[in-house]
Amino acid sequence: MKNVYSVGQVNQYIKNMFAQDFMLHHISVKGEVSNCKYHSSGHIYFTLKDATGTMKAIMFAGNRKGLTFPMKEGDKVIVSGSVEVYERDGVYQIYAREIELDGAGNLFLKFEALKRELEEMGMFAEEYKQPIPKYARTIGIVTAPTGAAIQDIRNIASRRNPYVQLILYPALVQGPGAAPSIVNGIRALAERQVDVIIVGRGGGSIEDLWAFNEEIVARAIFDCPIPVISAVGHQTDWTIADYVADLRAPTPSAAAELAVFDYQEMRQELMGCKQLLEKELRRKLGEARASLEQKRTRLRYLSPQSRLNENRRRAADLEEKLTGQMQRIMQEKRHRLSLLAKTLEGYSPVQKLSGGYAFLESADGHTVRSAEQVQKGDLVQIHLLDGMLAAEVTEVTRRDDSDMDVQ
Repeated sequence: MKNVYSVGQVNQYIKNMFAQDFMLHHISVKGEVSNCKYHSSGHIYFTLKDATGTMKAIMFAGNRKGLTFPMKEGDKVIVSGSVEVYERDGVYQIYAREIELDGAGNLFLKFEALKRELEEMGMFAEEYKQPIPKYARTIGIVTAPTGAAIQDIRNIASRRNPYVQLILYPALVQGPGAAPSIVNGIRALAERQVDVIIVGRGGGSIEDLWAFNEEIVARAIFDCPIPVISAVGHQTDWTIADYVADLRAPTPSAAAELAVFDYQEMRQELMGCKQLLEKELRRKLGEARASLEQKRTRLRYLSPQSRLNENRRRAADLEEKLTGQMQRIMQEKRHRLSLLAKTLEGYSPVQKLSGGYAFLESADGHTVRSAEQVQKGDLVQIHLLDGMLAAEVTEVTRRDDSDMDVQ
């Protein structure tokens, strides 16, 4: 007699079979979302489908934290969870614990999530940005050795300044192992103590550029003691490396323009500075000479030697004036003396004596001026111009005043 089972027994058996399969407890299934319904209870009911079949799916409200985007009809997703049998209806379905977008959409979500995380940590803050040296002599480059990026950088650097040294670290820029390779390149060039580092590659899809969105690359750029210029993709491509780097260049060529100073332009600037300095120097020298001349004139005016010379000239003028006055006074005195001499000459005894007159003295040496002073028999001395006579008065004749001629 054959065994007959109830529907419930069969469903329970099948459920137990599913429960015993470990792979079905942790499985990821990708497909397109259809019949997506958000229940008021917070549960999400939907169906996964592809070209070969469909599968029912549910995400309970308690697992909604595993959904980081608003899921909608037509999304390509990867659902991670467990496949179990719903015993009442006798159907199996996947109970979702995590749901992420498949392909580029998922990468974009990862990009946004990491960007928010690093931004909240302050790794994009301007205060941490290092200035790019204006006159870099050695430039490190982390990129593929055969890509267009390194050729563009070489061409621009050669045109702008052939004296700048370029040091290439050949790194993987795409695929597995690219992120660690880029990190190793940044650290190796930092140890070489180059002036600036360019990290980049040519354009591509988000998958191609994903190595520059890895957290380890972002942290290597942030921790690098050397200024880093990111040059990933084209102008419209943005990566996490662009936000963390000290400077973002839209293309590798633009990075070379920013890192390599223009030698000819620098020469022109130096020539302009030289001319400006020479002009300023001439102006300063002119001002210094004028100031020196002014001080020299002032010093000459205030100099003790100048004052001494001035006093000497004044003394010479006074001496000349005094000499003139003395000569004038002496001349006047000489003239007056001459007049007095002539007057005195008129009173001179010698003059009188030379005119035939004599000078008479008594014996005791008194001048005899009157006949009243002598008597007959007195001895007298007669002084002549050329000698003296001793005589005796033999006669005294007195003359009356009336006999004298009055002049």
